[in-house]
Amino acid sequence: MLNNLSPIAMSISSSKCFFNSLGVVTSFFLASSAMAQTNTNLNVLAQKTSSTSPTTNVVPNSTSTPTQPNNLTTSPSVLSPQELKLLAPSSNLLLRPTTTSQVQINVTKSLTLKQAVELGLLNNRDLQAGIIAVQKAKAQLRAAQAAYYPTLNLTSSVNYAKTTGSDIANQSTIYYNQRALAINSNSALQQYNPLIGSDLIATLQLSYSIYDGGTRDANIASAKDQIKYNQLDVERLTEQTRYDVTNAYYTLQNADANVEIAQASVNDATRTLRDAQLLKTAGLGTQYDVLSAEVQLSTAQQSLVQAVAAQKIAGRQLAQVLPVAQDIALTTADPIAQLGDWKFSLEESIVKAYANRVELNQVLVQKNIYKEAADVALALTRPQLSFVTSYSIDDQLQLAQRNYTVPAFFGQGYSIGFQLNWLIYDGGASNAQAQENYQSMKAQDVAFAKERETIREAVEADFYNLQSNKENVGKSRKNVELATEALRLARLRFQAGVGTQTDVINSQTALTTARSQYLQAIIGYNQSYNSIEKDVSKVSNFLANK
Repeated sequence: MLNNLSPIAMSISSSKCFFNSLGVVTSFFLASSAMAQTNTNLNVLAQKTSSTSPTTNVVPNSTSTPTQPNNLTTSPSVLSPQELKLLAPSSNLLLRPTTTSQVQINVTKSLTLKQAVELGLLNNRDLQAGIIAVQKAKAQLRAAQAAYYPTLNLTSSVNYAKTTGSDIANQSTIYYNQRALAINSNSALQQYNPLIGSDLIATLQLSYSIYDGGTRDANIASAKDQIKYNQLDVERLTEQTRYDVTNAYYTLQNADANVEIAQASVNDATRTLRDAQLLKTAGLGTQYDVLSAEVQLSTAQQSLVQAVAAQKIAGRQLAQVLPVAQDIALTTADPIAQLGDWKFSLEESIVKAYANRVELNQVLVQKNIYKEAADVALALTRPQLSFVTSYSIDDQLQLAQRNYTVPAFFGQGYSIGFQLNWLIYDGGASNAQAQENYQSMKAQDVAFAKERETIREAVEADFYNLQSNKENVGKSRKNVELATEALRLARLRFQAGVGTQTDVINSQTALTTARSQYLQAIIGYNQSYNSIEKDVSKVSNFLANK
């Protein structure tokens, strides 16, 4: 009776309206099994909430008849500011874990993109270093401003001494007495004791630089420009942190979705293997079909293992960018969705980038710093005029010999004057240092032009990538719908005995590829949007919008 069930005849004969009993039962069982499995969906392509742009949220159905993709809405638990602070790493920056329990992952937290950015702006190490650099520059400014004030210096000394002259005289007296006694025991002996005393000397000096050739003003101006440079760098690091956190967040979303895609591929391969085994049991399939399905399932499982590993790596990369405590793992709370359209033309984007990018301003500030360094070098060869006054005291605290004490003496004095220093010739060293800084100023002009060209190149590249990814999103979404329908039809044909296992495997592979391409198109669009936002936006504008 199985010989009477010709798959070819079933597919081309419109007049044959019945099957033998075994063929009817087998076909009905396989069709029922297929319909029971068609509700496995791929819920990985969802929405990423953007506070600055509207989003389009799409989730293609994985195996059922293509319809308009469903909107996926989630309500992740929003962490309070106190809970966000609990995610912060240890305040001990010199902490070095020594036990496995200190680095073991114990907690998994789900963050929205907005929460991740806020956490990154609080804890990012590069940003913290930039803020410290600003404080360091402010301290340098205060040190430079100290040159406007006079200096007051006190020197003092206390001496307790026996003079060498008196010691020699005493030794001479002893020698004379010994010689005299040797000649005549009745000779009169001389007596001499060395002078011993202590002395206090103190000097208080006040000096003020009236004119230093411009060194003081140049140093202060340079310190102020250094503060401005470092503040601009903090702004740059803030925007870079926002970009890095957002990019890492998208990468983790991509990894999460790849895990779901790989799991859906495993589910599809499992169904295909089950169908092949059922057909082989019914005598309608071959061992080759079963082996092919087993190979397909094994391949899908390997892809799932790799996707899970990539997911863990992406999670740790996000944790490192923020960073968070070492015992915390992160997941994304926002689903994936395409961001809205970019509001500006290419030309408008380029002009806005020129106006907003702090790197150009940093080059100009650095040019000023070199100019002020040249002024300092030239000031060394100009006259230096200072006012100097001092007051001194000399108090002989005690003078004594063996038999009597000499009265103590006290003296004081003062001086008022002006001091002129002028380095008339230094071999040309100061002029050479000034010329070096003038050449550095010219180099900054070249750096400005180069940075301007780099900014334009980046804006153009991100703009074109944004446009191409936008087109790819629509096309890849349609491909997912077509591949889903193709797999459904291939599976039904195979279950009915009119298709081959190869058709199902090829359709399954095509669907997995289409899903991945659709995901990559959305993530690529969002990352391009993030990049062009970094190219154009000011941090203050971004934070205000958030």
